[in-house]
Amino acid sequence: MSTAETPSVAGPAPVTAEAVGEDAYAWRRVHPITPLLRGWKALVAVLAIFAAQAGDNVRNLAHVLGGRTWLALVGVLVLVTVVTLVYSAFAWRAMRFAVTDEAVHLRQGIVFRQQRQARLDRLQAVDVVQPLLARLVGLSELRLEVAGGHGSAVSLSFLREDEADALRAELLALAAGLRRPSAPQPSAVPGAQTVPTAPGSPLPPSSAQPAVFPMPGPAPVSAPAFAPAPEQQVYELPMPRLLGSILLSGGTVWLVLGVVAITVTIVVSESIDAAFGVLPAVLGAVSWVWSRLNGAATFRAAISPDGIRLRHGLTETRTQTVPPGRVQAVRLHQPLLWRSRDWWRVQINVAGYGTEAKERENEAVLHPVATRQEAMTALWLVLPDLGVADPQAVLDAAFTGRGDDGGFTPSPRAARWVDPIGWRRRGVLVTDRALLVRSGRWWRSVEVVPHERTQSLAVRQGPIQRALGVATFVVHSTPGPVSPRAEHLTEQAAAALMDEQAARARHARQAAGPEQWMRRGTS
Repeated sequence: MSTAETPSVAGPAPVTAEAVGEDAYAWRRVHPITPLLRGWKALVAVLAIFAAQAGDNVRNLAHVLGGRTWLALVGVLVLVTVVTLVYSAFAWRAMRFAVTDEAVHLRQGIVFRQQRQARLDRLQAVDVVQPLLARLVGLSELRLEVAGGHGSAVSLSFLREDEADALRAELLALAAGLRRPSAPQPSAVPGAQTVPTAPGSPLPPSSAQPAVFPMPGPAPVSAPAFAPAPEQQVYELPMPRLLGSILLSGGTVWLVLGVVAITVTIVVSESIDAAFGVLPAVLGAVSWVWSRLNGAATFRAAISPDGIRLRHGLTETRTQTVPPGRVQAVRLHQPLLWRSRDWWRVQINVAGYGTEAKERENEAVLHPVATRQEAMTALWLVLPDLGVADPQAVLDAAFTGRGDDGGFTPSPRAARWVDPIGWRRRGVLVTDRALLVRSGRWWRSVEVVPHERTQSLAVRQGPIQRALGVATFVVHSTPGPVSPRAEHLTEQAAAALMDEQAARARHARQAAGPEQWMRRGTS
């Protein structure tokens, strides 16, 4: 007898189907070809395990069975394939999902049944992902990121491309506070989202538009209730710049050094066996280079009333939509070899993206390789108003300034004993809208945290810092690539910043708009 399990993705525990009845929701299934697209992964995993563990056992089996060895192996392979496909088919029949005005409900599991609920008011991002095989047959995976920690994402795979796009528009509309056409529509906030324009940017500001356009008349469950919101492209990444950035990266440097080391080792030792000690590092560098190329190729960013839209990917394409106000922090980073071109990598913290940072590094990127002007524009997508009279001058000081340039509070001279190279670059600036932290003499970094997105604050002081009269001010954000911290401030500056920033964050949250950004009033 199977058992039931009902973990909650975000918010209170979901109501089980036994409690509400089988017909309480309009349950739907994913595409029937899903078992084939999922089954091959399990088959490859089994083959990899078999190849890794077989070794001498295969040779012993060949000795016992003689010429029938390969026939036996083929039989095992066929059996594993059939079992995998049958299990995937049963899993497909057991998997259902339903969309209500408040949440997405997902039922799955054969032996251990599970029903999950993703609350739409906690929706952080909606991704439409197309792996290579799914692209060939016109299918997509819809992935919902919610503020629920590790494993909170809800994946609906696989759907037809048009169905996935329509469902994404519907979920974003419901998350914004709208309702289906059959229900009374809440009044929309005028000017809910506009296209921000950075100083000197060629983009003209556009007027606000409604987040979605409800289609007239009641719509059946299978028909789209909302049309996709219009969008305006902001920037795209040229392939030559991407290739140049990869060549000027640390991963490529290590790859070249590894190849040279292997070549020298083979020549000196006159044996190829000696090169296997360096081979894992070379393969790691190759994997990093391919991951960066595959994830950032065809990168484009657009702005729409339902948030920031990012499209990228070579073999696996991904369309991300981050609703307004979901970006928790921004990091603009410039590696040493990029300084001659003045290129910057713009990363963001979004709840849900940072729980598996290594595997999902390319998902938390707002621009893989930006010029300085594009980096400013990317920041403006998240924070249209920096809260200063001259934002251009402030950001220039953040990018390349030192000491008190641009009004930053710098590290004191005593900090040179713990940071002799970069202490002049360190500094922190508080504006009406955000906290800016700059650091890095050779590898430059600028981190920006809107006041309302502050999770918690801390002041840390080690024994050496205590002797020098300095301390570190830390801003805690959601998991992700951005970890804001102002190193080696004076004790007085760190303590004052602690109290003032707590008050600013509290006030900013009270003044912030509702989570459902198309509703009036506060959430």
